[in-house]
Amino acid sequence: MIITRSPLRISLGGGGTDLPSYYREQGGGFLLAGAINKYVYVTVLRPFTEGIYLKYSQLENVKTVGEVQHRLIREALAMLGLKTPQIEITTLADIPAGTGLGSSGSFTTALLKALHAHRRHILLPEDLAEKACHIEIERLGEPVGKQDQYIAAYGGLTCFTFNPDDTVEARPLALPIDALFELEDNLLLFFTGYTRSAGELLQDQHSRSQKNDPAMLENLHYVKDLGFRSKERLERGDVAGFGKLMHEHWENKKKRSGGMSNERIDHCYEVGRQNGAVGGKLVGAGGGGFLMFLAEDKSRLRKAMLQEGLEELRFSFDFEGTKVVLS
Repeated sequence: MIITRSPLRISLGGGGTDLPSYYREQGGGFLLAGAINKYVYVTVLRPFTEGIYLKYSQLENVKTVGEVQHRLIREALAMLGLKTPQIEITTLADIPAGTGLGSSGSFTTALLKALHAHRRHILLPEDLAEKACHIEIERLGEPVGKQDQYIAAYGGLTCFTFNPDDTVEARPLALPIDALFELEDNLLLFFTGYTRSAGELLQDQHSRSQKNDPAMLENLHYVKDLGFRSKERLERGDVAGFGKLMHEHWENKKKRSGGMSNERIDHCYEVGRQNGAVGGKLVGAGGGGFLMFLAEDKSRLRKAMLQEGLEELRFSFDFEGTKVVLS
């Protein structure tokens, strides 16, 4: 039996510039993301009988790869070229899909890591991330970016540059150790109660970017600049300054689409800002999931969010990335 785990993520700056529709035509993208210690798990084993046995939110038992209904699993198996499958795959996750923490990219990296480990193949983080992107973007045509797959594969607090030729440069965020502890201690996540698929919002961004929509491109250029500024503030150890940039990022992000927020989310965000938060934003494409705040008064902020009925997700950063935990 092979068991792998892949971390979920939070976006810290530049999100949206990792879509091919932007970085291929606009001189590249840049973002900063952090892997967290909430995971997607995949187990792979060889059963005693031929066939493909899948256990996720549904059960599948089929004979050929083409019959598999789960799109990501089907494409991953097809990429490996399995002709007479005899495999069982089970998936679990700490956090459900649709919450803005990059679960699809984490699942795909965990799945590929498990399948390659099952066949005794070694995959480096760059190769793993690129294969995961190939499945989602090229094979399935999803209007998604590359940050989820890359931060899941690498882990840590990592800066990514997405070049027009589709190459990706990754390097750790060089922040002082005391700033790392301050950031980890004061970033708080609260579940809004809304789950959603990012597909509609990302498809809108993808289509408008391809059409060179001036408002969309101006918005994304601004976001990319915010990514660079966030990196600079954190590497200077200015965590509070980064929190203020989060607020600036959120105000700009809401202009990207009418579906980015709603009255309930806006209300909770303002309550947070009035009760100990320096700044914050929705994590992910928008429309639901988790509100993330940089707090200057954690107890006051937690009390205010509890009164609003928002449950906190406590976390720390993950510095291992997608890995095999049992083989």
